[in-house]
Amino acid sequence: MNSMHELRGKLANLHEMNMNYFKEIKQRIEELKLKNQFIVVGYFTYSFNLYHEKDYENLCIGSFHLHNFGAKPLTNPYICLKIASESPFEFSGKYVYKNSLQNLRLTQGWERMNDPSDKEEYWLRPMEKRILEPSEVLSFPNFQVKWQSNIPYYFNIEGYIYGDEIVHGVKGMNDISIKGTAPKEEEEDD
Repeated sequence: MNSMHELRGKLANLHEMNMNYFKEIKQRIEELKLKNQFIVVGYFTYSFNLYHEKDYENLCIGSFHLHNFGAKPLTNPYICLKIASESPFEFSGKYVYKNSLQNLRLTQGWERMNDPSDKEEYWLRPMEKRILEPSEVLSFPNFQVKWQSNIPYYFNIEGYIYGDEIVHGVKGMNDISIKGTAPKEEEEDD
């Protein structure tokens, strides 16, 4: 009986060792796969300052981040922020236009590549960053969207990532979306 108990114990130990080996082999295969993969993810972080009173300005402050989770770099990164809106708004951020005198003074800034009169798409590229290395994060930080609260409002911002390796673009993981109604007019007593 003792030998049977010992044999079962040895078999259990061998089984556990084999499972650990399989686990380690599987982990190494996954690591090898990741070493050759190109994974760049875009996402927004943002906050709102909202008023539901007449004659106040609402504000969204946001950043769009590009995070390289893969093992290969993204060369010549640029982004597109697409804004759909049913109401007037102002968009601003740390960007300049091509041939602007501010190009020399703006550090960690972005250059707007498309027509300044276009209020629906903002095509931007970093002025100082040409390669997004693995594990690096690149951000278009602290842009602002402002709108009045005295009219109904809606807007949605989508972010897209582009570069030499992703010519057709990759949509960001999340959007910024908000919708609201104007405050009701108070009736005056006569």
